[in-house]
Amino acid sequence: MTVRDRSVAVIGNGPVGQTTALLLARWGIPVVLLDGRPARDPVGSKAICQQRDVLDVWESVGAGRRIADEGVTWSTARTFHRDTELFALTLQDAGTSVFPPFVNISQSRVEEILDEKIAEQPLIDVRWGHRVTRIEQDADAVRLVTDTGASVVADYAVACTGAHCEDLRRSLGVRFEGHSFDDRFLICDIRADLPGWARERRFWFDPVWNPGRQVLIHPCPDSTFRIDWQVPGDYDLAEEERSGALHERVRAIVGEADYEILWKSVYRFHSRVADRLRVGRVLLAGDCAHLMSPFGARGLNSGVADAENAAWKLAYVLRGWADESLLDTYHAERHAAAVENLDVTTATMNFLVPHNAEQRALRESVLVGAATDPALRARVDSGRFSEPFWYVDSPLTTPDVTRPFAGRPPRGQVPPPGPGILVPDVPVSAPGATRLRELLRDGFCVLAARDAELPDVSSVPWPVRVVSLPKLDPDGVVSDTLGMRRGELWLVRPDAYTAAVVTETTSLLEAMRRAVGGAPTPASV
Repeated sequence: MTVRDRSVAVIGNGPVGQTTALLLARWGIPVVLLDGRPARDPVGSKAICQQRDVLDVWESVGAGRRIADEGVTWSTARTFHRDTELFALTLQDAGTSVFPPFVNISQSRVEEILDEKIAEQPLIDVRWGHRVTRIEQDADAVRLVTDTGASVVADYAVACTGAHCEDLRRSLGVRFEGHSFDDRFLICDIRADLPGWARERRFWFDPVWNPGRQVLIHPCPDSTFRIDWQVPGDYDLAEEERSGALHERVRAIVGEADYEILWKSVYRFHSRVADRLRVGRVLLAGDCAHLMSPFGARGLNSGVADAENAAWKLAYVLRGWADESLLDTYHAERHAAAVENLDVTTATMNFLVPHNAEQRALRESVLVGAATDPALRARVDSGRFSEPFWYVDSPLTTPDVTRPFAGRPPRGQVPPPGPGILVPDVPVSAPGATRLRELLRDGFCVLAARDAELPDVSSVPWPVRVVSLPKLDPDGVVSDTLGMRRGELWLVRPDAYTAAVVTETTSLLEAMRRAVGGAPTPASV
């Protein structure tokens, strides 16, 4: 029998790897967390927009509320063309979440907070200075060889190695197809006092101080602002610094206010997705699995969704509650999510960076007309904000013909609750919980309508709770928010997605088996 170092090896100690490790430990799964760097390098803002449902995932490991409290809360996105404001979008919430739609806080600070939670978790073994150079696997285990000469053996591995892991993907036989955009973007984190700017995201098309291109400004904690300028492909940051042009670039935005540049970088956008997110005993997550432009903040946020999806499924397989084939649905669900994100972000980039004179003329006509024509405003694309993916076509979801999915909703909106949709968060009255999602991440849960007969689930060999709504929801808030009908039973997955809506115990048990990928193996722990 192969001796394991831990049940799961997580490669990459960034926020996606940290989240994966914390969620696995929450399920009682021992984890070794490997990173090739000698230590944490908290430099620059990097990913700054943390979406409401991601904060909720982090709260399940004790970090979401703190991240939200330290971040800058905003819910309004203003879009301008030159000096004219075209519209202000206020983001919606299907429930009454305790979290705002987004908070802005640097990735570096998020990593520090997650590090503190990891330090409290004895099931997570953190090993810096261990760069994985080779992955070997067979039917029994996965073996990771590091540049220290050491090797790590585990049942499974999750690769959260970021964008620059070509060798790892190649060694796994994974293609990473897509394309890169020619234009580059200059980032500056600046500290300045800009009254009235601290609670809104602002986006300019073709401002006079960056003609022909775009500028995006995000407020961050401690009077800091993240500014992204679209610049030509041959942009030379060092030359701008030498000539003073960078100072003039910043001064055009902040006016006469004193400012300090805290960090600066130039980057290029990519639009790529791995053709396989599961290769035997290895799962790919985050930027290792997909790259997209940051407009809409879909990179890190979708990576955290990868982590949650992988963690509960690995836990169910390792505990013997599900067959190993459940891991195939990780690819099915998260690859579809990545394709959706690429579709959305590529459409944004095509609007931001037209490919020819005809596209440029069309964009200009849309932007000019949007100042007075509300119909044209819907065609202005400065980025569709990150949102949960909808697993309506997942093999784990039992469809409900009475609740058909109407497709991608308008920007800023969410689909109505139903199979494949993340359950809205609403207040509840329950021991140790004040909101619905606090109850929905400890295993499968059945929410029974007021007049529903409580099902017998004693034959199910994995964790499942049955909750009668009269006790949980005396004021009918949950029922009303879900649109629950007479006699219904709502089956909710461990990641708070609705797996099925049924009215009979027999149908419920069938939906449960489907939601774990089929009949589970005998319990092993």
